[in-house]
Formats: sequence, C-alpha cells, structure tokens
Amino acid sequence: MRLTGGSRDTDIELGGATVAITGAGRGIGKATARAFLDRGAKVAIGDLDLAVAKAAATELGTGRGDSVAAVGFGMDVADPVAFEAFLDEVEGQLGPVDILVNNAGIMPIGPFLGQDAAQARRTVDVNLHGVLNGVRAVLPRMLRHGGGHIVNIASTAGKVATPGGVLYAATKHAVVGLSEGIRLEFGPKGIRVTTVLPSFTNTELISGTKGLRGVPTVEPEDVARAVVNAIERRRATVYVPRSLHASIWLNDLLPARVNDAIMKLYRADTVFLDIDVEQRKAYDHRIQEPADDQPNRPGLT
Repeated sequence: MRLTGGSRDTDIELGGATVAITGAGRGIGKATARAFLDRGAKVAIGDLDLAVAKAAATELGTGRGDSVAAVGFGMDVADPVAFEAFLDEVEGQLGPVDILVNNAGIMPIGPFLGQDAAQARRTVDVNLHGVLNGVRAVLPRMLRHGGGHIVNIASTAGKVATPGGVLYAATKHAVVGLSEGIRLEFGPKGIRVTTVLPSFTNTELISGTKGLRGVPTVEPEDVARAVVNAIERRRATVYVPRSLHASIWLNDLLPARVNDAIMKLYRADTVFLDIDVEQRKAYDHRIQEPADDQPNRPGLT
C-alpha cells in the first residue's frame, strides 16, 4: 500500500502507486498514463479497444525496468459489470487501486434537434454513467485499504454550455455535481476527489472545429500535468488552462445578456455549429453505440 497518514488525512506516494485510467489508449488518457509512469506509478490502461490499450501499454511501459509498469485492458465504462471486472483484473495484476482517473468520454456536437434519442442515451451512458460506474466500483475497494484519490475529467463545458454542445455540456455539468457530492460525502473517510475542467484540448474530440477565438487550445500533456499536480497538491478543482477559472467565475456574476455578448466575442456561440463535417466523420462514427459483434471498436477518449 502506498497510503500514508490517517484515514482522514491520507497522502498517496505516486512512486509504486497503482493508477487505473479509462479511455487511456489515446489522447488525454494516454498522456496522463505517461505522466504517472514518469512518477514511478504502475498504470492500468483501460480502453474499449483492447488492441489499442495493449499497444499504448507496450509503448509507454518500454524501458521502465524489469517490473510491469503498464498493462492494457479492454473495458466498456458504460457497463457496470465490465467496470468491476476491469478493477478486478487491475488488482490481480498491479495491486489495489490507489488512484482512479475517469477519463473516457465522447463529444457529439451539432444542432440539438439533429441529435436523436439514441445519441443522447449513448452520451449519457459513457460520460455520466461511465463515471458513476467507476466511482461506485472503486469506492468500496479504496475504503477497504484506507483511502484513495478519484479524478474525474469533466470540461469547462461543465460550467458554461454552448450552442451545438448541449448533450456534452449536460453530461459534464452532471459530472461536476457528482464529483463535488462524492468529495463531500467520502472526504472524511480518506477519499479525495478532483474535478478537472479542460478547455479545448488537441484531441479527436475537437476535430472539424475552429477552436475558440483568443483562447489557446491546450495539449493532452497540459491536462496530464494538471492531473498529477492536483493529486500531489490535494486540489479539488483544476482548470486547464488555469486562467479560465477567473473567466468562469465572472460568468456566474454577469447578466445573461453580457455573457451572451462575451460568448460571441470568443466565437463560442458557433464553435460547435460551424464545423467541417467531413473532418469529423471518422470520429462521429467511432463514438456510435458499439455493436455486439465488434468487441474491438476503437476506444473512447
């Protein structure tokens, strides 16, 4: 066990800790896996596509000594039984989970009336129930071995919604509330919870979009550093970039008409409506409901 301190004030030593990350075959999840490995942790890379997960584990774990540093697992966060099985496998191969990073997520964008009920259900299943499934599965395990840290990757969309991003924003708002509630309920029992809210990040999720005017697009490595830093510094909420914290705080204070004008200034009112459909086609296909006969469809990151 890599936990130090009492049940109400538990620290996690990253060197030797067991970290499980969902949607870690690419993007933010993969960058986060690399950041933890660089700190000496053992990392379980979960992804819907087993081949992608194993390839990432092999790539990231190469050259890190004789002991197993990274292991790839196939898993569907939307399936609670599969999530439990994932954690069972992780514990069997790497030891009790000290840190869970709920990273897997999908981002369908476009006019709300152009998105059907099946698409809405899939988004909620992955982005919200995927996090719920992870929290519900890992909490009893962490409580048994004295504590742990849960990191939920939300989004600045969990604080400020935009046209064309209704489904995504709805689920990320829910993740923000879920995270805060779990933090307050289980904090006295040695469980820390961090909510990470990245802005536009250079992954497939933003393919076909033009980005926000005046707001830099961050890299997956920026988010990964923020995750590790949040655990080391016991931070409950992290914005990436950090400068957005003040902007979002101000958004809560200003009248709606002023916020609407600011949204237009940053081009946030059209960023998810004025998109290149062809550039986004591959990603949109990838995030559809997986078929039963396609167990190795690409993962969700």
